[in-house]
Amino acid sequence: MKLIKTKIDGLLILKSQIFKDKRGYLREVFRKDILNTNFPFDIMSYSKKNVLRGLHFQSKFPQAKLITVTHGKVLDVAVDLRKNSKTFGKYFSIIISQNDNFSFYIPENFAHGFLCLSKSCTINYRCSRFRNAKYEKTLAWNDPDININWPIKNPILSEKDKNKNQSLRELFKL
Repeated sequence: MKLIKTKIDGLLILKSQIFKDKRGYLREVFRKDILNTNFPFDIMSYSKKNVLRGLHFQSKFPQAKLITVTHGKVLDVAVDLRKNSKTFGKYFSIIISQNDNFSFYIPENFAHGFLCLSKSCTINYRCSRFRNAKYEKTLAWNDPDININWPIKNPILSEKDKNKNQSLRELFKL
């Protein structure tokens, strides 16, 4: 397993080796000796094509996440919400599919979201902290100040993502 840095400090790609044979394949997803992070629980998400989930984060008790696509293909996005970071408000996006041999590590204090690009997709989130609904926030997926290059104009959104989102300016009183 190998760590690959992205253009935003802290965001990492964990490239793993795939061992294939006539039965299928075996792939390591996480090794504590490579990424020294405590992950007390996992979440699995299933979505249909054109579903956009996010951009979610917790304002207190922030979560680091390790994202692995186990079925389908997604455009995965992380937005830097670390106020003292030189990349505050910037985003990084990556396409991940079940055929790739990597996972995407997102540290604490990032908003996270994804768009399902295939007929359906299943994503495994390994999280560093438990979900705390009281502090869950949604950054607007279409915030013009962030200007994420989503390949869709009218995604399928949850009511929360559609009606209870805020811009970066609103969330951080900029």
